[in-house]
Amino acid sequence: MNLGIIGQAAGLFAVTNIDDILVLALFFAQGAGHRGATRSITIGQYVGFIAILTLAVAAAFGATFLPDQAIPYLGLLPLALGIRAAIQVWRHRSDPDDDNQAKTSAPAAAAVATVTFANGGDNIGVYVPVFATAGIGGMIVYVVVFLILVAVWIAAGRYFATRPAIAKALSRWGHILLPVVLIGIGLLILIEGVSSTIP
Repeated sequence: MNLGIIGQAAGLFAVTNIDDILVLALFFAQGAGHRGATRSITIGQYVGFIAILTLAVAAAFGATFLPDQAIPYLGLLPLALGIRAAIQVWRHRSDPDDDNQAKTSAPAAAAVATVTFANGGDNIGVYVPVFATAGIGGMIVYVVVFLILVAVWIAAGRYFATRPAIAKALSRWGHILLPVVLIGIGLLILIEGVSSTIP
């Protein structure tokens, strides 16, 4: 096994998924105190990322399922989830902080998978040429390294969400920050994607 390819895969994953640590920390903060939250977040993160890898591998083999013009509209997914979360925050804005935390539900695996997949839409465009030029053996190494690093990212998100200072800030502001981040991610994907398709 080529250590150079492993290093390249690790670097590519880190560069294309750095924002996922913040999103994961917010999900873990939202799920604090809820049974099964870690399992749901882990399953959702893996399902979303495996969907990204499946599309990237298929596209690298020439079987593109999503046209380039459709990828920017993946931004609608986190945008919709962010708006829904913002509406929940607005509805409970006058509740005491303890009531707000009690009414916050653990993130569902489907919601985590949706955000992960939508946020990784631009990753597909980066992974496809890399996979196409790496050959089957190299592609397998990339996929295995990526899947291992997803676990590292999940652990990092959980770590940040459980640090006392960060956990305190997230427990106080996380219910507001999560919709802001999701809406921001959605708008960023839409704006960047649409502007890149304009000649």
